[in-house]
Amino acid sequence: MNVYFNAGDWIVIIAYLGGIIGLGVWFGKDQRNTRDYFLGSRNIPWWGIGVSIVAAETSALTIIGVPAIAYGGNIMFIQMIVGYVIARIILAVVMVPHYLKGEIYSPYQLLETHLGPAPRKLAAAFFLFLETMAAGVRVFVACIPIRLMLGEQMCSLGGLVDPILGAILIFVGLSLLYTYIGGVKAVIWTDAVQFGLFLAGGIFALFYIPTLIDGGWAAAMKQAGEAGKLAWLNTHFTFAAPFNIWMGVIGGTVMVLSTHGAEQLIVQRVLACGTVADGRKALCLSAVLIFPLFLIFLLVGVLLWVFYQGTGHPFQIPLPEGRPGIKSIDFIFPIFMMTEVPHILKGCLIVAILSAAMSSISSAITSLASVSTMDFVKQMVKGRDEDFYLRWSKYSTVIWAAMLVLTAWLTREVTFVLNAAFSLRGLTAGALLGGLILALFWRRVGPRAAMVGMTMSVVVMNLIYWPPNIPILKDSYLRTFGAEVFWPWFTLIGTLVTLGVAGAVKAFWPEKGTAEEID
Repeated sequence: MNVYFNAGDWIVIIAYLGGIIGLGVWFGKDQRNTRDYFLGSRNIPWWGIGVSIVAAETSALTIIGVPAIAYGGNIMFIQMIVGYVIARIILAVVMVPHYLKGEIYSPYQLLETHLGPAPRKLAAAFFLFLETMAAGVRVFVACIPIRLMLGEQMCSLGGLVDPILGAILIFVGLSLLYTYIGGVKAVIWTDAVQFGLFLAGGIFALFYIPTLIDGGWAAAMKQAGEAGKLAWLNTHFTFAAPFNIWMGVIGGTVMVLSTHGAEQLIVQRVLACGTVADGRKALCLSAVLIFPLFLIFLLVGVLLWVFYQGTGHPFQIPLPEGRPGIKSIDFIFPIFMMTEVPHILKGCLIVAILSAAMSSISSAITSLASVSTMDFVKQMVKGRDEDFYLRWSKYSTVIWAAMLVLTAWLTREVTFVLNAAFSLRGLTAGALLGGLILALFWRRVGPRAAMVGMTMSVVVMNLIYWPPNIPILKDSYLRTFGAEVFWPWFTLIGTLVTLGVAGAVKAFWPEKGTAEEID
């Protein structure tokens, strides 16, 4: 047992884990077909889905890493959230009617409807690869501070496995349990509970930390302002870091148009809405929630800086050594929880971190399972009854959970994968968003042009991020360009490449009669 915990803390943690699993099991009793399993019977209230959208995109690393951003710098990351809000409004107005016209299980079905089956399979394959790697990496990186909090002995499962592997198995296994039984309905409702927990944890920290600072909130904000920690606006346009308002308004908007409009992780929740009006309200609710959520955790980071640095308060334990994908200062919030928060409340804050970790894992599992089942298996194995597809759907959650464990474990030594974890979405997000734009608004390009455009987008983005290490390119513009472009611009670049290449292919290599057949 970790020396920083007492029995009360463990009771809180165990009660949370038991309650979440029980909730998932409760919702599992109504799963009769794939519609129930992947769309939640389309009878979930819009407000539950809206809260779930925010929980699905908020991992444990977000709750840990966002305070670290402000602790090590300032709150300029809030400029990115402006684009996050704008994108949701655009999606609510433009995309929701397409999602809820008929009954679809993934946005990639829209590509088949307007372009044909091949683009659908290509987009679905891009998502499966992207989400497996990105989610696996998120699991691994989040388990590093979680191991610190829960202790080596627990995470090593009594000394049977490596502590990191033990932490991976614990959280993927627990998330799988309620996802397997309850499907997307269990995921959405557990997400709603978990969102409430980590939001409450952030609000508690926001009001608790000033009680430890001489002069309270007013003095803390005064120190932070004088040190430049509250700087939030940068109007200087640049493709490189640091964050600026143009990255938020342009880059952030396009990025979220893809993550929330073309990637199954979030779109699956919108597809579970009963009506277009419900889908729009769910997205708008997530837009209302996302800004204050990030602001709360950025201000927590500012207050942590005042507590540890501004007042000269000494660290009770040194910061752990940084790992690939996680810096030393990313441990600052977990260390504060472990050393400065009273028991019971400490257990509640740890639960906030665990809830964010489990919500992102369960969301990844169910989205991967739905795409693999509905976009591939059901298309290849036709004519079977719903019992067969429901069984396969549940089996696929186990398969994808195992893939997340494997990916998380393998990436512990692969530095370039971990460093790319938070930029990884941008490498394929432009292809997915561009493909969806072609399908809905420029379908006459034809399937061949769309597929070439999507493929070239992925190739170009990988060359920008990882140019070949050969002499002729070693010091080339590509390497310089890749080093200078910050991840908020990746999706925009990839989308423009998709559309531009597709247009060129249509002009110079057109498909005879394709548009008429598709239309």
